[in-house]
Amino acid sequence: MTGITQIPVSSPAGIAVFGHILSHGPVPRIDVARATGLSQAAVTKAVTVLIEDGFLEDEDAAAPPRAEAPLGRPANPLRVRAGRAQAIGVKVTADRVYAVRTDLIATPLAVTSRANPGTTPEAVLEQIAAVVAELSTAGTPISGVGITVSGDVDAQAGVVRDSPLMGWRDVPVAALLGERLGLPIVLENDVRALTIAEQMFGRGAGTHSFAMVTIGAGIGCGIFVNGAVVEGAHGVSGEIGHLPLAPGNLVCSCGRRGCVETIASSAAIVTAVRRALGNHTLDMPAVVELARAGDVAARTAFADAGETIGSALAALVNLIGPQRVIIAGEAVGEYDLYAERIRKAFAEHAFGSALNCEIIVASHTFEEWARGGAVAVIREIARGRG
Repeated sequence: MTGITQIPVSSPAGIAVFGHILSHGPVPRIDVARATGLSQAAVTKAVTVLIEDGFLEDEDAAAPPRAEAPLGRPANPLRVRAGRAQAIGVKVTADRVYAVRTDLIATPLAVTSRANPGTTPEAVLEQIAAVVAELSTAGTPISGVGITVSGDVDAQAGVVRDSPLMGWRDVPVAALLGERLGLPIVLENDVRALTIAEQMFGRGAGTHSFAMVTIGAGIGCGIFVNGAVVEGAHGVSGEIGHLPLAPGNLVCSCGRRGCVETIASSAAIVTAVRRALGNHTLDMPAVVELARAGDVAARTAFADAGETIGSALAALVNLIGPQRVIIAGEAVGEYDLYAERIRKAFAEHAFGSALNCEIIVASHTFEEWARGGAVAVIREIARGRG
């Protein structure tokens, strides 16, 4: 990404060395060589440049070596110099923007948020600029700002093509904010950014493949296979929320019929319960309370959502065969209301050994979603100088 200070290597070997230390450090040189399949000479060559430029350091450089690696090189673990760079990540929702400033290993250093006065691009970009300015006052240079938005996001062009939840179409977010803030901007789909964060620093690190599925205002999915988070040839990938698995008479916020989101999103569940009970004042907390109290209409709505989500998960696992599926999103707090039907539908539709895919549930705050934007910046730093 133009303007972001990147690591001073461009070879695949050097990038692989830094990437492994970034996600797994502190780690000895010999373990880096084993993990990357590189010779120790190649590892040393890359490490030397990265240390000289301040991106890496020996964890125990000031202490005597604890052991001797082959060729007499010290086994002191290598780690990323966390203070070498800082990034700001922003998660955009219809109600608020959430922001976090992190160091180079994605440790949160400061967080903030602001309410949106409206959902127009102008109103939201104003709030983004405000939270970035608030987090930029510490005096440390910011390498870049990662903005995450739901929907069809063209990361290369820096444009939100279509975000039904925000009501945005063809908004050049990166250009507008870059000009205003004078900082490099990385724009990314919010679920894909969360997937990048889990792959580099979280539950996906060390796996050969995994999928991140989020449930809440929308049903999203990020996919990591073959050593990369899937971006899609046209910027769209993993949209299981728009698989046509629901009744065709239900219209989605995207304008199409029968999408998973028409029955499994938070808004769809609330709508179903409102209609069943004739009470149009109910909100999600009230619906959850009803379901846990045993209300038939509420429990049915969650069960229907769970069955549809379980079928979508089975389709996902049958197609890409991930080692693990991580279920996250703001609605995981109600996962107990979905769980049985999700498991049942998944078991009914998963093909063969795909049923062995590990499914885990993880809670993420909106600040952690914002951290995904910062990690998207860190990934650009780690891609090296082309």
